[in-house]
Amino acid sequence: MRNFDDIRFYKDEEVNAALKEYVNHPMVKALLQFTFPELKFSDIQAIVEECHSIEDFQSKVIYLSVEKVLEKTSEGLSDNGFDELDPSESYFYISNHRDIILDTSLINYNLYNHDLVMTASAIGDNLVQKPFLMALSKLNRNFLVLRNQSPREMLKSSMKLSEYIRTLLLEEQRSVWMAQREGRTKDGNDFTQQGVLKMLGMAKGDMDILDYFAKLKIVPVAISYELDPTDMLKMPEVLAKRMKEEYKKTANEDFNSIMQGAMGQKGRIQINAGQVLTSEDFDAIRAKDLSINEQLKEVATLIDNAIYRNYKLWPANYIAYDLLKNDTRFEDNYTEKEKRQFDRRVARRVDVKNPLALNSYLLMYANPVINKMSLNEE
Repeated sequence: MRNFDDIRFYKDEEVNAALKEYVNHPMVKALLQFTFPELKFSDIQAIVEECHSIEDFQSKVIYLSVEKVLEKTSEGLSDNGFDELDPSESYFYISNHRDIILDTSLINYNLYNHDLVMTASAIGDNLVQKPFLMALSKLNRNFLVLRNQSPREMLKSSMKLSEYIRTLLLEEQRSVWMAQREGRTKDGNDFTQQGVLKMLGMAKGDMDILDYFAKLKIVPVAISYELDPTDMLKMPEVLAKRMKEEYKKTANEDFNSIMQGAMGQKGRIQINAGQVLTSEDFDAIRAKDLSINEQLKEVATLIDNAIYRNYKLWPANYIAYDLLKNDTRFEDNYTEKEKRQFDRRVARRVDVKNPLALNSYLLMYANPVINKMSLNEE
């Protein structure tokens, strides 16, 4: 049995000791008091210390934390497609990635509501440098993707990660979530990186890579926030990229994004599960007689198209598209009031006299429309 200790989440027998160690940490304490505002801390502590497994902690604490975030910062969460999944099966969920913590938290909240197997979820080790964040991630069934390595180390750690995902899915019947790309989409243009699929396929053994993907039961998931509470925080990186300048993150940038993503207003949220990718889907790719890299490109496109198809477009997306194109093409999809509200949002968040900044901000919201339109044109 391969040793995954450097990347795995807690075993159930490790949970209670970790909770007792971190329950009084100021940030963990703040999370708990946010979740249970009506209780004295001694009563909250008693609830936490009765948790002896990840399932206990997720159902008795984290589920309620997510519910409180939704209650305070959104106008509700809706979903489609999850009813068609089998509660006795494990799946590999791959989704677009907009928010560091919320994407996977909301998907798991949804899975819990549908009595589906909850996921083990990938998280970059750069996001959990603080010990309390590392503990919280392991308590939430997060496993580590190791970043900033030499090419040789990266190859070894990718192989280990791939084998761990295979073990979870096929031996432990544990669903897995992974983002379609490394890092969040900053410009609203969601696409699957071939490198993610290449890593996933490394543990295929003697199997054909497409047969292996069929065995993993891949479910593309589209998560759509009406408003991105971190849109302004993403702008410096987006602008640097467009101006072909090097972008360096500030010391607490990721942590600030986590906090703003959780506590900022998001409007309505919808999570839609696409259909499980089947052997027939992969046979169609195999019939094209392509190289492995070309096959991975086709699989990435298959996932992208499923995400675009299932992505819920909100008034802000249509308004941004019309503003970007100086058009009224989608005016039936929003009201004058919604347009005024979005105009005010833009004016508060970006220098409207800077054409590049304005264009970049509008694209964040317009790109999902453009991607969905590309499906209709095919």
